[in-house]
Amino acid sequence: MDRPLGVQISHMLKARGVDVIFGIPGVHNQEMYRGIEEAGITHVLARHEQGAGFMADGYARATGKPGVAYVITGPGLTNIMTPMGQAYSDRVPMLVISSCLDETVARRGQLHQMKDQRAAAETVCAWSETALSVAAAYELIDRAFAEFAAGASRPRHITVPIHLLEAVAPPPPAPLTEPVVTHGAGGVRRVVTALKGARRPLFIFGGGARHAAEAAAKLLANTGAASMTTYAGRGVVTAETPLFLGAPLARPGSADVIAEADLVIAVGTELAEVDLWRHTLGHAAPLVRVDTDPEVLADAQRADLPILADANAFLETLAEEVTPQVSTWDGKALTETRARWRAEVDAERPGIVAVCDALRAATPDDAMIYSDMTQIAYVAKEVWDMGAPNMWHHPTGFGTLGYATPAGIGGAVARRGMGKTMVLIGDYGFHYTLPELGVAVELELPLPIVLWDNGKLKEIEESMVRGQIAPNAVVARNPDFVAVARAFGAGAVAPKSLSEIGPALTGAFAAKGPTLIYLTPEVVG
Repeated sequence: MDRPLGVQISHMLKARGVDVIFGIPGVHNQEMYRGIEEAGITHVLARHEQGAGFMADGYARATGKPGVAYVITGPGLTNIMTPMGQAYSDRVPMLVISSCLDETVARRGQLHQMKDQRAAAETVCAWSETALSVAAAYELIDRAFAEFAAGASRPRHITVPIHLLEAVAPPPPAPLTEPVVTHGAGGVRRVVTALKGARRPLFIFGGGARHAAEAAAKLLANTGAASMTTYAGRGVVTAETPLFLGAPLARPGSADVIAEADLVIAVGTELAEVDLWRHTLGHAAPLVRVDTDPEVLADAQRADLPILADANAFLETLAEEVTPQVSTWDGKALTETRARWRAEVDAERPGIVAVCDALRAATPDDAMIYSDMTQIAYVAKEVWDMGAPNMWHHPTGFGTLGYATPAGIGGAVARRGMGKTMVLIGDYGFHYTLPELGVAVELELPLPIVLWDNGKLKEIEESMVRGQIAPNAVVARNPDFVAVARAFGAGAVAPKSLSEIGPALTGAFAAKGPTLIYLTPEVVG
């Protein structure tokens, strides 16, 4: 049946598996809202388009499905561009659909007018296109979902003129059949041969291998290889695995261990600057890289054997082909090295390791964690081992402050009734998206928000000191965060010691709404 295009788009999204849309309605995109409830889609009303974008990001990370956001013309789009940039950097699938003005060349002074809305969005996403016809709108949506299904992440943006959203349109086409991602066997055979000749093989697993934990475990057991992960890959290998070094790539000393390997196999990782914090990995041995992105395989790390393949498919095949062997890694020495790295972390940011240990002890295994750009998260990413992959999400690449609260809300919406969700954020970052706390209250999400308040931008202050710059503009007057949370209708507690952290977190997980857990350095004593 012919209906307004805005209605048809909602039904089209529902047919492609979309259950939740995050956004804010306005006069320019209200036609997109005409069909949401009728299509059976839940809409989450954010307090700011930046919050809507981070919620869509958090939802996508929790489910593996694209997060979808609706925004208005002009400022609605510019407000969501920061989350789009974060999703682009961290390869998170997100579809942003915005309205746009019908004419911008011959008319000036219109509400929400921009010079080139499509081009602006394209700076922070895989592609940004304007649908100038009903057929184009349908084709662009299917293009985005086909690319997501094929393993291509990163956000896409579709903007639709207002008059087209209002126009009567025929029903959308049936969903496309999902493509099958395959890989060749030639690369597997070459890696099998290399592993047979290796005595100190080392695997590095990134976020792209998060669906390959079972195959990775079997492969490590058969090869006797040492292993480490990126921050995004934590949980692909568990702490109990022999010769596991954690997520130490940012430690300068990790390059020394990597240099000891006689074969390095990096799976599902860009080995980016934000992974290494140095220009080179540090290997002297042959480097094998497995990734679904040709751009990654052609980067400056210059793999000796680049393999374009899905991580799980490749590792499963490799695990079947490899025969059991014993490596010459010194397990005791690697254990001592990891303990030394933990001590380095504690010395660099005194006291925070103990806080992380207290939080971890009270966090259920099924809890998904969203963290922000804050010192407590930087410490936790190095010392907090995960029991499963894809359970900790951090704005690694773009490095956005204020990410964690709305992303955690998106994750909690996705996981309602399936598992627990928590947020780890600093005082300054909390300011950025604080109003989204109202969304968590409104939805009655049992979401612990652990707020680390050291009263300043301490990471920046310390960086200034290292650069021999007198610290400036690093202290902002904070409100009474506990009172603010309660004013929103959220719970709030302020543990006074390490021993009080566990009960506070346990209570927050069991609450009927969000709870702010307010921590300061004084909690260490």
